[in-house]
Formats: sequence, structure tokens, C-alpha cells
Amino acid sequence: MMKNKKLRNALFTLLPMTFASAMLVSAPASAAVTGMQFGDLEKGSVMVWARSDHSGRMMIQYATNSKFTGARIIRGPYALENTDYTAKQELRALPLGANVYVKVWFEDLTNARTRSAAVVGHFHTIANTENIRFAWGADTAGQGYGINTAFGGMKIYEAIRQAKPQFFIHSGDTIYADSVIPPSITTSAAEGGVVWTNLVTPEVSKVAETLDEFRGRYKYNFLDANVQAFNKEVPQIWQWDDHEVVNNWSNSKDLSADARYTVKDVPLLTARAATAFNEYSAQRPHDFTAPGRIYRKISYGPLLDVFVVDMRSYRGANGMNNETTESAATAFLGNTQVAWLLSELRKSKATWKVIAADQPLSVNINDVFPTPVGAQPTWEAIANGNNGVALGRELELARLLKGIKTANVKNIVWLTGDVHYAGAYQYDPTKAASSDFNGFWEFIAGPLNAGSFGGYTIDGTFGAQEVFKKQPPAGQANLSPYAGLQFFGEVNIDNISKVMTVNLKDINGVSVFSQPLTPQ
Repeated sequence: MMKNKKLRNALFTLLPMTFASAMLVSAPASAAVTGMQFGDLEKGSVMVWARSDHSGRMMIQYATNSKFTGARIIRGPYALENTDYTAKQELRALPLGANVYVKVWFEDLTNARTRSAAVVGHFHTIANTENIRFAWGADTAGQGYGINTAFGGMKIYEAIRQAKPQFFIHSGDTIYADSVIPPSITTSAAEGGVVWTNLVTPEVSKVAETLDEFRGRYKYNFLDANVQAFNKEVPQIWQWDDHEVVNNWSNSKDLSADARYTVKDVPLLTARAATAFNEYSAQRPHDFTAPGRIYRKISYGPLLDVFVVDMRSYRGANGMNNETTESAATAFLGNTQVAWLLSELRKSKATWKVIAADQPLSVNINDVFPTPVGAQPTWEAIANGNNGVALGRELELARLLKGIKTANVKNIVWLTGDVHYAGAYQYDPTKAASSDFNGFWEFIAGPLNAGSFGGYTIDGTFGAQEVFKKQPPAGQANLSPYAGLQFFGEVNIDNISKVMTVNLKDINGVSVFSQPLTPQ
């Protein structure tokens, strides 16, 4: 027993202060919201996505006024390590034709339940009596062109935000997992050899192989101030293409000679890439029968249905694409997805049916470029460069287009990206080698802060007529965003006349082409 009473009392006095100090030192800091976005806006519902910097519970407050009078609060899902601290929650029964304001914060998983600072965003739900405006584009942070703060960051996203679309379709290549983003790039002589500088993080300094490296690609894009502002105001519809995994991937992809990859198994890379895509996309999950399914229909009332397709997950191996009969080798969408698309198109009562595709239908896209001397070309998309009757993957497309004609489905427009230029194509069956279809339009927009390309040829199998194209001059390729050849598309549908006007716009939001379409 302590004999010195003064010493004993002094120690007892100090102990509570010591314990309190220890608790202050060891208690974790409150969670911080590191990203917020909206996804899959449709009639009366939207997905809210957010990420914390450590474990927490997602909390959402929303109202139809900026002061949050009469707001509702939802206790959302937990954000834990297994999802890289991402979480998403659906809001339902939203009023139509309303501005909806949303606050998101995270509550610590401690007894203190400390709240993070809230992040605020807003969007607009679309009423049946309103005009519709949406935008689309593809190809973000490709060819090593990342966040250049001296350039103003990914400023095409600010141009899209300024156009005030009610939603945005990202037509694939949401990231470039297979492309290193270096500290700087010296541009070509065509651009005067100026230096493009990048913000760089460890995950973008090499090709993505681990799950955390795939996740890091999405986190990188969300560092850009323009993307952050865009995400807080414009609900998005994401689809994927090849660069979310590895360039031109299919069952024939072979990485054995690619020294950049220590992981050579494309299915394993695909699994990790799909996991990261689903974590970082604000997409509404399908259901437990196909939780990772990307193809889906999103409705916007009597004016518009959007059919989001997946041209990557169900395709056969890239090859010469010249088979004379359909088989597993010629699959592109695959039989199940084609049947779904035809069924949903037949059931649609909307005036306009937009098919959001991640690759164009008739652009000749080589799988290996340039084709080795003496070798037969192999093909990455649908077209096979022969201008003749449908062969290979074209057989599936011919069947789809014939099915649309047989069902007498009108007013279909295809929107896509992938090829890093702006283009407009009218498909004319009277000029087609395979002509059993009704005519339609296809529009291409991109890139979104990536290299600009051109020089592609068009396959004549389905009578595609090039009405407009804006791309780098002949002999120039992979131009940086400094060249200004960055494009997005904007669609306006008038609620009274039902006329759809498609605009192709540049990095400054200036229209370079406009095409009004009158519904049949």
C-alpha cells in the first residue's frame, strides 16, 4: 500500500487526464467523403454513390429545396474495406420535374459516431411534359493524358456540365487501366512539341493488375476538379468497353509477350476490373441472378427509352471475322442480349429509342495495328473491312436489324464512342450489301481528355454514309487535348414536336455539327 499520501493523491489526479489524452491520440479521425456521384436516373428514382476514406456508414439527406426544408434522411449501407469504402443507395418515389438536393456524409463506426463533413449535390428529375436534354461521350484519361492542372484539368467535363444535361451516358473506356500516365508527355511536331504535364499517383504509374490498381484508376479521375463538379450535378449512365480491363480484350487476348504485365491471365484481370467497375459505378445493380450485368433499359417517360448494351462481355474471340454462319465465334452481343434487346424494343412505347453502344457499327477497327506484313487483318469490333454481304460478327447485327424491321420498331438512334473523333452516319439500306433493315442514324462522340485519332475507314455492309466527321488532319494521330479535338454529344428532344436534335460539341462546348431528326 502506498505510504506517501501526497504522491498517491497526485497520481490519482493525473490518471484521468492521462487516460483522456490517450483516448484523444488513439481515436480515429472522422471519415471524409472523397467522392460523390449520381447514376441511372430514371422516372422517380436515382442511385446515390459516395466513397469514404475509411470505414463508415453512408448517410443521405435529400429535399426539393436547397435549404433542405422538410428533408428526409436515409441510413444507407456500410462502406468497408471489401468495397474500397464505396457505397451506393437508391432514392425512390422522387417527384417528377423537380430539382432534388442531396447531402451525403459518413458516420464513423465507433461509439462516438462522429460525422464527416457533408458533400452536397443536386439533379433534376424529368417530368413527362418537359423537354429532354442529355449528353454522351467516351474515352477518359487515355494515351497517358491525365489531369493537367496547367491546362485546366479535364475541362471538357466542365463544358458538358455547362450545357446542363439532365443526364450523361459514358459510352465506355471510363478509365484506361492499360495505359500508364507519366509525369509528362512531349507532344508531336504537329502540336509544336509542347509538354503535357500530369498529376500522377502510384496506381496510374503502371498498368493495372491488382484490384487496388484498378480501383486507383477511378480514384484518379475523381481527383479532377471538373469531374468532381460534374459528378455532383449530372447523373450518369456508365457502360464499359476494353480499357477498363486491357486493350482490345476478348477470349483471344494474349499477354504472354507483354512485359508490362506480370499477371498474364486475362480472365483474372477481367474479374478484378469488373469488381472495381461495379464498385465505382453508380449503376443500379441488376438482381441476384446477374448482379454484374451491365446491359439494361432506362426509361424517361413517353419521349425516350435508353437501351444500354454491353459489346464486350459476351463476344467471341477477336479474329478475321469472316465466318459465313453464326456460331459462338461470331457472337458480339450474344444471343441472350440480342433477344433481350429485341424484346425490350418491341415493348417500348417511347417516341425515341436510343441504343447506347460502346463501339460503332461500321467503323473498321483493327485488333492489331498495324497489321503485320503478310498477315490477314483481325478485327476488334463488328466491321471486317470487306464492304460485302454480312460475315462474321456482322451476321448477328444483320439478324438484329432485320428483327427490328420485322417488329416495325421506329425511331431508333445509336450513340457511341471508342474511336476518338466526332462523326455522324446515316445507314441507308438502298446502299447496303446486306439491306434487310430500316434506315437509322449513328453518332460518335469522344474523346473525353484522351488522345485524338482519325483515319478510320467505313465498311459498306450496312450502307453507312458518312455525313460528318471531325478528326485530326491526315497523317496526325494521338493529338493531346491541347489540339482541341475533344468532343461530346448533346441530344435535345422537344416535348411538343418530338423532334430530336443531335449536336456534336467540342472541348469548349461549341457545336461543330447539328442534325435534327423528325420521328416517324
